[in-house]
Order: sequence, then C-alpha cells, then structure tokens
Amino acid sequence: MKLNSPEELEKLREKILSERDPNKPCIAICAGTGCLALGAQRVINAFKEEIRKQELEAEVDIRETGCPGFCEKGTVVVIYPEGICYFQVQPEDSPEIISAIKEKKIVDRLLYTDPSTGKKVIHEHEIPFYKNQTRLLIDSNVKIDPKNIEDYIALGGYSALSKALSRMTPEQVLEEVKKSDLRGRGGGGFPTGRKWETTRNAPGEPKYVIVNCDEGDPGAFMDRALMEGNPHSVLEGLTIGAYAIGSHEGFIYIRQEYPLAVENVKIALKQAKIYGFAGKNILGSNFDFTIKVHRGAGAFVSGESSALMTALEGKVGEPRPKHIHTSIEGLWNKPSNLNNVETWANIPLIINRGAKWFSRIGTEKSKGTKIFSLVGKVNNTGLVEVPMGTTLRKLIYDIGGGIPEGKKFKAVQTGGPSGGCVPESLIDLPIDFDELKKAGSMMGSGGMIIMDEDTCMVDVARYFLNFLKDESCGKCTPCREGVAQMHAILTDICEGRGTENDLELLEELAEVVKDTSLCQLGATSPNPVLSTLRYFRDEYNAHIMDKKCPARVCKALIHYSIIEEKCTGCGLCAKKCPQGAIIGERRKPHVIDQSRCIKCGICFDSCRFDAIEVK
Repeated sequence: MKLNSPEELEKLREKILSERDPNKPCIAICAGTGCLALGAQRVINAFKEEIRKQELEAEVDIRETGCPGFCEKGTVVVIYPEGICYFQVQPEDSPEIISAIKEKKIVDRLLYTDPSTGKKVIHEHEIPFYKNQTRLLIDSNVKIDPKNIEDYIALGGYSALSKALSRMTPEQVLEEVKKSDLRGRGGGGFPTGRKWETTRNAPGEPKYVIVNCDEGDPGAFMDRALMEGNPHSVLEGLTIGAYAIGSHEGFIYIRQEYPLAVENVKIALKQAKIYGFAGKNILGSNFDFTIKVHRGAGAFVSGESSALMTALEGKVGEPRPKHIHTSIEGLWNKPSNLNNVETWANIPLIINRGAKWFSRIGTEKSKGTKIFSLVGKVNNTGLVEVPMGTTLRKLIYDIGGGIPEGKKFKAVQTGGPSGGCVPESLIDLPIDFDELKKAGSMMGSGGMIIMDEDTCMVDVARYFLNFLKDESCGKCTPCREGVAQMHAILTDICEGRGTENDLELLEELAEVVKDTSLCQLGATSPNPVLSTLRYFRDEYNAHIMDKKCPARVCKALIHYSIIEEKCTGCGLCAKKCPQGAIIGERRKPHVIDQSRCIKCGICFDSCRFDAIEVK
C-alpha cells in the first residue's frame, strides 16, 4: 500500500471517506493511560460483548481513542455523530447506552451536570471544560484510533507533509515556521524556526532530528497524551522538520514509564513505513528519512537536551557543557535539532493553515496554543489547551471549575518541579513565556499544580527540592551540593529548627546555584525557593519566629488537643488512634497524651463534634 505521490494520497483519502458512513453510530472510548487506570479496558470489552450479543457489528462502530482531556471524569465515552458525552462510564452501563443509541435516546445519569446551573449538558462543545478551550492539537485524540493510520488520513493527516515535499522547498518550509513565531513547548521557549535554521546551516553531516518525550515533571502528561492518542501528528511534524533541516535520520526518545506511548508510536511508525510516509523516496519526492524509537531509562535529567543526546549515544544520561550548542554539535557531535512532542505536533498545522493563521493566535511574543495539565486542588483535572495569554483565572475557574469544597485558591506551581509558585494576587496574569518568567516562574512543559488554603508553601518548596536533589545527576557541585543544602535548610524550618539567618542563607545559596550550575535542572532548581520567599515570606517567618505552620501541615509545628466543652466522650477518636494516645472515660471528655501523639490527624478527621483543635 505504498503511496508514491501526493495524488495517490488524495485518492486514498477520498476512498477512505467514501467507505465511511458519517451517520453511522460510533462509540468512541478513551483508551489513554488515565482512563485505562480507571478500568477503561473492561468498559471496551463490555461494549464489544454487548454489540456482539445484539448482532450490531454492522450497525455500530467502536473506536478506542486517546485521551480527550477530561481525566477527572474517566472513563469518557463519546457517541458520534451527535457528540454525546458520557462520563465515569462503567462496564455495566454498556447495555443501556447501546439501547439508547438504537432508540435515539440519551442516558441522562451519565451526562455532565453543570454545577453553576444544575442542568445536564449533552454535547461536548457545551461542557464548560471543553467550550472554554481552543483545542487545535488534542481535539483529534477522541476522533481517531491511534493504531489506525486511516483514521488520521481521513482527518487530513499527512497532507502537510505532502504539501511540503511537493510544493515547497526546504527553505520555504523553514521560512514558514520562522514566520509563525512558534516557540519550543518543552520549557525554554526558544524560537523553533531559528533553532532549525542553526542546525540546517551548521557544518557537518549527518544531521539529526529528535523528539523529546522524556516528560518527567510530576503531574505533567501532555506529551504522553499526544504520543498515545495521535502519534502520526508527531511523525508528520518530525518528517517535515527533517526535510527543512536536511536530515535523513530521526529519533523519538520516550521515557521508560510510558509503555502505551511506546507501543502506539511503534505501531504508527510501522504503518507510516507501509504507506510510504517514512523510509525511502517518501511520496515519490526522492526524500529519504528513517526514524528510530529509543526508550529512556527514566532519569529526570535526561529531559535536558545534551543529557538526552548522551543517553541516545548509549551512555549515562547526564548533561555536558554547552560551549557549543547541540544544534551545532549534538548527537555524536553532529548538528542535532531537538524539539518536544507538542512542538513537532504543531508543524503540520502551520504548514497546512499558514504562518499568518498561527501567529494570530496567542500574544505578541508567544504564539499559538499551549496544552497544560491542570492537576491538584481543582475540581476539573485533566488536559487543557488554550491560546497563549489566557489568564490563570480562566484556567482555574472557567475551565477547572474552581477549588473543591469552596476553599480559597492560594497558589499555582507552573513549569514542573523547577518552576515557581504564583500567588492568588496574580490570578489575572496572562500565561505566556515572558509573563511567567517575570513572575518568578516559567512555562516549562506545561504542568500546573493548583494549591488551596490548606497548603503550606514552605513544605511545597521542600517537596520540590526533595525531588530535585534526588534527580540531580551529581556532575556539577552547585547542583549536587547546593540543592541538597537548600533542602536541608527547608527541612529544619519545617521541623521547628529554623533560625533568623536561614532566609538570608537560602536566598544567597539559591542565587549561587542558579548562576553556576552546569545545566538547566540546576539553574532552575531554586525557583520554588525564590518564588515562595518572594510571595509567602510571612509563612517562613511564622515557621521560624512563631514556630507555627499557618496551614497546619508541618507536623513538628502543630498541636492536637481536645476541646473539653465539645467532647461528648463517644470514644470514636480513641478507638481509631493508632498510638492509643487518647484516654478518658466513656461519656466524659477525653484528653490526648502528647508524649504518644504522632500528629497523624486521624482523631481530627474522625470527630463528628468538632471537638479536636489544631494549633
């Protein structure tokens, strides 16, 4: 089935579309990692069995798709062509849903309920989580089976590659990407076209192009979702980039913890070779390009460009000095262009729709959309795609549905463990590369961890420093020793041993680590410390001066006691206390033996009379 020309691709697309009935019911079921963890495979099997039992194989299709984004409501099922969304679907719901399809009815109990109106919402585009987004990349996830290349072709897939190879020179492709002002979505935000141009003009052959899918930020899964749900968009973008740069060999680096992404991209690559989108003489253009998949060993530092290339060479993934950029001397000391998954996936859109179209989206210096993983203390967790410049308020409240239990929003950690914490006072901050940097944070790959009033910001800084000190490769002293020392100081503060001199020492140490580390893991590691000191210094002072944790999180600084007037002597807290620290006679006020209390909080959670006081 190898396609030898753009004309053959268009004929195949027409054939695929002619053989598909647009009015035929199709049950699209999320088979991404998140929904699979919630039992999606059992849901898929139940639907298949029910269709078989009712002998509806010729009347109803099933499509196993990638992640549609609304992870809070998995397993997600969408019925096409109507676009009816069902959430938290269980295997036992399959007979009712299939009966509703046959009878052209709706299963109300599985629809989304808008909390602001209390009304049921039927269609995807009417659900606040979706309608407030601009889904250019992840919208296709629910429309295709990632293991079926013809689904991608039917949606216009590989038309950008066909256009680039048949109607554009490499220089024209490069110029279009430069005019789009696309900036790298992996964290640094470097202009993509300029990076491509540097590699193209660098002396030396061969030149390499690389996909970075080593997404290691806690709480981030944007790249995973794209690679699992629409791998052909990444393959197409990578091949276009190779053509523009003059490369004939590419690599897809995927972290070991993403087995489904590895599986789906390998299937996609095999199909791309069969159809003639990879390999020799692609679409009859005389352009040759081969792609290899490499599984990373799971080290967070391997997401750094030079460390990733070192790992690709078969060595320990650790960074090297960048006296010369990897775009000039990278993999095996040859010119190498590295972009992350989301960056490559944007390329087909730019080539198909044009740089002018793309540059109209976003802000003056940050163009296009960005996918964020919205997690933490927010009602609607999942993947969110919005234009650059969208405010934090819109993400957290209009799309995320606000903070659970009506609690107050306190801060958001952006950019992964090396990012900063942005406070509630900046909730109307437009999200783009430059504004986040001004606020003391960064875009990173797009992770967003929402925190509420019950979060201790000193403990948050300690948490991220604990992750970073363990993930430091240890190659340079500032990162290896500096991050560990910052973590030790934060631990002392959280455990009541902090002194007035600690804050000055923390700031001085943070600046040294920032200025002298070998790679960006070390250089950005002080961000959690510096941003929390900048916006939440009062919490640090409370820990040090008053020996109190205002959020009542740091165990060493909190004290549980029983309010005598409220205690009924029911004995429930004593029964549940794992240390036997609560004593007293039945129906008489109890007391907590502080020498035995481990401050686990079980008594507080179990008391029905609000008789447990936390100070």
